[in-house]
Amino acid sequence: MSGLAILALQLSHFRSHRAARLVFDGRPVALVGANGAGKTNILEAVSLLSPGRGLRRAGAEEIARRPEAIGWKVIAEVAGLNAAHQLETWAEGGATRMVRIDGKPAPQVALARILRMVWLVPSMDRLWTEAAEGRRRFLDRLTLSFAPDHAEAVLAYEKAMRDRNRLLKDEVSDPHWYGALEAQMAQSGAVIEANRAATVTRLLAAQEGAETAFPKAALAVVNPEGAAADLAQALAEGRRRDMAAGRTLVGPHRADLAAVFTAKGVAADQCSTGEQKALLISLILANARALAADLGRPPILLLDEVAAHLDAGRRAALYDELCATGAQAIMTGTEPGLFDSLGARGQTFEITDAEGQSIITEVPA
Repeated sequence: MSGLAILALQLSHFRSHRAARLVFDGRPVALVGANGAGKTNILEAVSLLSPGRGLRRAGAEEIARRPEAIGWKVIAEVAGLNAAHQLETWAEGGATRMVRIDGKPAPQVALARILRMVWLVPSMDRLWTEAAEGRRRFLDRLTLSFAPDHAEAVLAYEKAMRDRNRLLKDEVSDPHWYGALEAQMAQSGAVIEANRAATVTRLLAAQEGAETAFPKAALAVVNPEGAAADLAQALAEGRRRDMAAGRTLVGPHRADLAAVFTAKGVAADQCSTGEQKALLISLILANARALAADLGRPPILLLDEVAAHLDAGRRAALYDELCATGAQAIMTGTEPGLFDSLGARGQTFEITDAEGQSIITEVPA
């Protein structure tokens, strides 16, 4: 099964890369090189071919190569959901990130209708033990791969909530100022909650019956305030309490993703570090299987240092599953040996940095 794919990638003044070009053929990709060579920077560039701030959540001004700081650009030729496209995204100086699709200006959310993308980075190793915000972000990234409209719903909800929070901090009591904002939050919030619930359902189904070396996870979306049957009413009734807190205390922005290691019946935050990593990989693989079933093709997977803490058996199992789904997984690692069991089923590129110049060499299988 052929998946969505980056076929050619060109970077200009992006982080450590003054200029770089890579050509892919749709197979899994291994980027190998020493720490600091710029491997993760390439993954970040690819992640910006989807809506949002990318896998590092960096502002546009942070990405430009130093010391020039003249801005940056990413150009990609891609095999999308329905056709091939040229995607461009860039920022000049400290300006807002811009997008062009096939030479025409486009909003960021339009990228989700061309590519579906999910990533796993080392900072997510703490996902099950950190604050709920990180898990919400992880769930929303998975959700976006199933429902492209999710990004628009989240943006609309967050904008209305910021405006409402401003009223609360200014201690505005006139209900007329709140009504339209709370109606927008309720409308967008319903879409967000429905999309998240559907994603959890799809992930659970994709784990059932799958032959995998990675553990199954029981998942649930939970909210400390409970689910509001009528969010607009709950917001209206909670204005006094919210005003005292200076922020909105009920809604989907308070939700959390709960996970349990099914075979052991142990909550994810109580599992060992290795088990927590295995659960994350399991969810990424379930996501790929579910999308392959729904759309006929899996998403692009960006897996930063994914093999570093897996034993040889688990690494081989991971590559077997990626190849079975047909997903283009772009992975990084410091040692070529981490990808030995991938072999000729993938492409390998060595990334080196020589006096500020990026050197990218494809390594024959």
